Amino acid sequence: MAAELVGGAFLSSFLNVLFDRLSDPAIINMMKGKKVDQKLLQKLETILSVVEAVLNDAERKQISNPAVKRWLENLQDAVYDADDLLDEIATKAATRKDPPPGNFLSRLLNLQDREMVTRIEKIIARLQDIANHKDILGLEKAIKNNHMSGRIESTSLVQKSDVFVGRDQEREGMVKLLLDDSNDGELSVIPIWGMGGIGKTTLAQLVFNDERVQQRFNVKTWVCVGEEIDVLKVTKTVVEKATSGPCNLNDLDSVQLWLKNELAEKSFLVVLDDMWSNNYMAWKKLLTPFQCGTEAGRHGGKILVTTRDEKIANMVKSHHHQAHNLSVLNDEDCWSLFANLALLSKDRLGFEKVGREIVKKCRGLPLAVQTLGSLLSTKDDERDWNDILNNEIWEFSEEESDILPALRISYYHLPSYLKRCFVYCSLYPKDYEFDRDELMLLWMAEGFLQQPRSGSILEEVGYEYFNDLASRSFFQHSNDGYENSFVMHDLMHDLATFYGGKFYFRTIELKNVLKHDTKTRHLSYGLRNDSVSKIMDVCESLKHARTLMQINLDRRDDFSVRIIDPCHLLEELKCLRVLSFKSFSHEEDLLHDSIGELIHLRYLDLSYTSVVTLPDSLCDLYNLQTLKLSNCKKLKKLPSNMQNLVNLRHLDIKGTELEEMPKGMGKLKDLQILRYYIVGKHEENGVGELGELVNLGGSFRIEKLENVVNSREAWRARMVDKKYMSELCLEWSSGEDSEMVDSQIEKDILAKLEPHKGLKELRMKGYRGTMFPDWVGQSLYHNITELVLSGCENCWVLPSLGQLPSLEWLEISDFDKVKMIGGEFYKDDGTDHHCEIPFRSLKTLDISGMPCWEEWESFECDDDDAPFPQLEVLSIWDCPKLRGDFPTFLPSLKDLGIARCEQLGCYLPRAPIIRQLRIFDIQEARMRDVPLSTLESLSISGEQQVEYVFNAMTRTQPTSLTWLKISNCSSAISFPGDSLPPSLLSLYIIDCKNVEFPMQHQQHHSLQSLHIYNSCDSLTSFALPAFPNLKYMRVQRCENLTSLEVSQSRSLQDLSVSDCSKLENIRLPATLSQLRINKCPLLDERIQKKDPHIWPIISHISYISVNGKWIRNDSTS
Repeated sequence: MAAELVGGAFLSSFLNVLFDRLSDPAIINMMKGKKVDQKLLQKLETILSVVEAVLNDAERKQISNPAVKRWLENLQDAVYDADDLLDEIATKAATRKDPPPGNFLSRLLNLQDREMVTRIEKIIARLQDIANHKDILGLEKAIKNNHMSGRIESTSLVQKSDVFVGRDQEREGMVKLLLDDSNDGELSVIPIWGMGGIGKTTLAQLVFNDERVQQRFNVKTWVCVGEEIDVLKVTKTVVEKATSGPCNLNDLDSVQLWLKNELAEKSFLVVLDDMWSNNYMAWKKLLTPFQCGTEAGRHGGKILVTTRDEKIANMVKSHHHQAHNLSVLNDEDCWSLFANLALLSKDRLGFEKVGREIVKKCRGLPLAVQTLGSLLSTKDDERDWNDILNNEIWEFSEEESDILPALRISYYHLPSYLKRCFVYCSLYPKDYEFDRDELMLLWMAEGFLQQPRSGSILEEVGYEYFNDLASRSFFQHSNDGYENSFVMHDLMHDLATFYGGKFYFRTIELKNVLKHDTKTRHLSYGLRNDSVSKIMDVCESLKHARTLMQINLDRRDDFSVRIIDPCHLLEELKCLRVLSFKSFSHEEDLLHDSIGELIHLRYLDLSYTSVVTLPDSLCDLYNLQTLKLSNCKKLKKLPSNMQNLVNLRHLDIKGTELEEMPKGMGKLKDLQILRYYIVGKHEENGVGELGELVNLGGSFRIEKLENVVNSREAWRARMVDKKYMSELCLEWSSGEDSEMVDSQIEKDILAKLEPHKGLKELRMKGYRGTMFPDWVGQSLYHNITELVLSGCENCWVLPSLGQLPSLEWLEISDFDKVKMIGGEFYKDDGTDHHCEIPFRSLKTLDISGMPCWEEWESFECDDDDAPFPQLEVLSIWDCPKLRGDFPTFLPSLKDLGIARCEQLGCYLPRAPIIRQLRIFDIQEARMRDVPLSTLESLSISGEQQVEYVFNAMTRTQPTSLTWLKISNCSSAISFPGDSLPPSLLSLYIIDCKNVEFPMQHQQHHSLQSLHIYNSCDSLTSFALPAFPNLKYMRVQRCENLTSLEVSQSRSLQDLSVSDCSKLENIRLPATLSQLRINKCPLLDERIQKKDPHIWPIISHISYISVNGKWIRNDSTS
C-alpha cells in the first residue's frame, strides 16, 4: 500500500477550496434559483472525493512514473478550470441582480445560465475520465504509516574523513557546551537546526563520538525521533541503550521510572536526531525522567536535538542556551569535500575546472556536494561531468542521487497548504530577493490562505505560513540588511520549480516563447528583457492564466521598448487573479474599461506608472483585495464608486498626490492598509468615514484635519479602536485663518482623535490649538518610541512628555508662541502613576524653529536622577531668543549641535563621552570642561568659541579628533604649537582671515583633506612637504596666495582653486587626476590656450576644468 505523505498532497488543499465552494450557500441558492439540477454539483463533489483519496499515492509515485505525473497534471488542469467556474458563479451570486423576466437582459442571462450548465457538464466529464484512469495507473488510497517513505534512520556512527570538512569551529563549540558544568547539575537541551542536507546529523555524530565527550558521560544514547514524538518508544529506546538490554514494559509510567533510576547518579548524553514534531506537551512529558535523573546526578545531563524547524529548536532549548543555526560551507571547504569524494587522482586533474563549477552550484550545501562527489567518482569521461554541470539537480534519478530525496522529505512533510505557497515561489528567478509582505499578499490573492480562526485576520494567517516555511529553512534571510527581504537556496528553488511543473512559468528566462505550455496558469515577467512582448505573442493560448506577476530584476528597470497594448492583454487574460503593471508604461491611460471584466482579479499593482485617472469599471472588481498605486504622481483622485470594492484589504497610495477621497470609504470594512486619508468637507468623505475601518494597521496619516468641525465628528473616527496601527500622523493644513480658530474646539477635536495605547510612533503637524489634550504624553503609551511635533504655531506650552517610558526620538519644531519649557515638560502627565526619571529612554532630542523661546528651566535633582540619562544626540537650531539653561549633566551625550541661537549665554552641559560638537552663530554660550580627548568631530564658529577651543588645545591635546571645522573668526590666532592635532583627517578653515596656517614646523601625516575659504591672509605660498598624505585640497578666496607648489606630493588626487586673483605660479604632482580652476585671472587664460609655459606642467592630468568648462586633454585620451 502507498505510504501517506505526512503533510498531505499538493492538490489536497486546492480540492478543499473546491469543496468549500460547493458547500457555499450563495452558490447553492443561485443554482437552485436557476433551476440547475443539484445532482450536477453532487456528482462533481463525488468525483473530486474519489481523486482526493489517491492524491498522496500519486504525488509519491510521480517522481519515478511519468504516466502518474501526467495524470496529476491533467487533474490539476481540470481542477483549475473547475475553480475558475465556481469562482465565477460565486461572484455572480454575490453581485448580480436579476432583471424582470421577459426583457432582453433576462433572456441574455438565461442563455448565460445554460452556457454555465454546459461548462459544468464538460468539467464533470473530464474529471470522470481522469478518475477512471486511477485504477489503470495502480493508484491506491493512502493509509496511515508512521515512517517516512524512503527514509533511513540515522545512527551515531560517522566516517569523519569523507564528510566532516569545514565544521571544526562548530564541533569545538558543541563539545565545549557538552563539557560545561556551570549549570549546577541542571538539564541542558542544546538544539542544532538548519535546512535539509546542511550537515546537522553529521555534526551531532562527530560531537557524539568525540573522545572527550565519550569519556565524560556515563550513559550515551542516540535516538532518531522522526515525525512524531512517540514518548513511550523514545523512552524505551533510551532505556535499552542505557542498559544494553531489552525493555519489555509497555506502560509509560513504569518505563519512565526505570529510566529515572537508571540515570540517577550518572552523567548522560542523549542525542534526539531529526525531530519534526512541535507537540509541546509530548516534549515536556518526554523530558520528565531526564530532569528527575539530572536532579539526582553528579554532572547533570545533556540532550542534543537536531531539527529542520527553528520553531522546534526554540521550543526545546534550555533557557540558558541558544538554538544553534548551522550555516552553509564556504567554497574551499566544499571543494575539499568534493575532491575527496570524487576521487580526483592524478589522471583526473583535468576535471578540476568543471568540478569547481559543479561545486559552485551546490551553494555550500554539504549533502549536495557529497551526493554529486560520490556520483562523479564513477564517471571517467569529462563529458559526463559537463552533462551534470549543465543539468538541473532535480533531473537526477533516485538511483543516482539522494539529494532530491533529502529535500523531498522536507517538502513531503509540509502541510498541503504550505506546499502550494512554496511552489508559488518558483515564479521568482534564482537568487531573487523577495519581500515577505508582498509575497503574503500574492498568496492571499491566489486563494492559498485558509480562513482564519476566530479573532485572527487573513494577513496573520499569511505571516504564520511564511514564518513556518522560513523556520523549516525553505526561505533564508537575504544579505541586504532589510528585515523583510528573503531568498531561496538554489536547491530549494529547483525543488519548487520541479513541483510547479508546467503550471508555473518564468518568461524572464524564455529564449523560445513557444516553450510555454497551454496548462500554464502562473507567469512572471521582467521589463527589460522584452518578456511582456513574448506574452503578447502567445496570450491567446494563455487565456486561463491566473498570474501575471512582474519581477523587478534591476532598480533601473524601465518599460519595454516595444509598444505594448495592455487592453489586448486584458481582453485575452480574463481569468487573472494577480496582475502587476508596476513601472509598466509612461502612458497616462494605461488601463481601459475592460479591466472591469476581470471578475476573478484580487491583486492589481499600478505603482510607479503615469496613470492620471482610473476607469470607473475598476470598481466592478468585486473580489479585489489589493490595489497598489504607490508613487503614481499624476493620479489626483480615485474612482467615485470605490465603496463598491467591499473586499478591498490593501490600498497603497503612498507617494501619490490625491486631492480628495471618494465618498463612502467607510464601507470598505476589511481595509487593513490605507496609507493616508484626506478629510473632506462633507459627511460622506469626512473623518467619520474612518470609524468603521477598525482593522487599519501599519503606518497611517490623516490630512486636512482643519475640515473637522467639532469633537463629535472626530469621535466618530474611532481612532482609539484601531489596535493594529503602529504609526500615526495627524496633519492640519496651514492657512490664513489658522489664528482665527476656537482653541477649545481644536483641543476637544484632538482629544477625540486619541489613538490606541499600543502606538509606536506619533507625529502631529500644524495643530491649531493653544494647548494639547491630556492623552498626549501620557505614560500609558508605553510603546511610543518616536514623537514629532511640528508647526503648532498657536501652542504656548509644550505637552508633558517626560514620562513616556519607551520614547527614544523626540522632535519639536516651529512652535511660534512657546516662551518657556518648564517643569511640566518633565513630569506632569495627567495620570496618577508614580513619576520615573524624566525621558529615561530618550536618545535623540531635536528642537528647532522656536522664535520666542527664551528659557529652558532646569530640573532640580541629583545627577543620579537627572533627566535624559540615555540622551546621545542633542540639536538646538534657530532659537534666536533662547538664553538658557541647558541640562547640566548628560552622561550619555555623544553629539551636540547648536546653531543660530544668538542670545544663548549659559554653560553647555557636561558630557564626559561626547564625540561630536557643532556650534554656530552663538555669541555668548560658554563651554567648560570640554573633553577634548574624546572628541572625534568638532565644528565651531565665532571668535569666542574658536579662541576657547584653541586655548583648550594648548592644555589638552585632542588625540581622537579626525574632523575639524573653524569659521567666522577675525582674531589673529594660531594653531596650538603651530601644528595640527595628530589624528586629524579633514580640516576646514572658513572666513578666518587672520588665522595663521601651520606650515613648516612639522609633518602632519594623517591629514587627507584640506579646505581653505576666505581665510589665512598671511598665506602667500603653499607647499606640501608638511602634508605628505593629502589627497583632496580646496582653496578659495585666498587673496594673497601667489604660488602653489605641490609637485612633490605623492598622494594628491583632486585640487580645486578659485577666486585667487594673485595666483600665478602652480606646480602639480603626477598623482593628480582632477584639476578645477575658477576665477583665477592669472591662470585661466593661459590654461585654456594651453600656454607652453604652463601646459606641460599640467598636461598629464586626465580631468581639467577652467571656469566650469572642461579642457580637452589629447595627451590623456
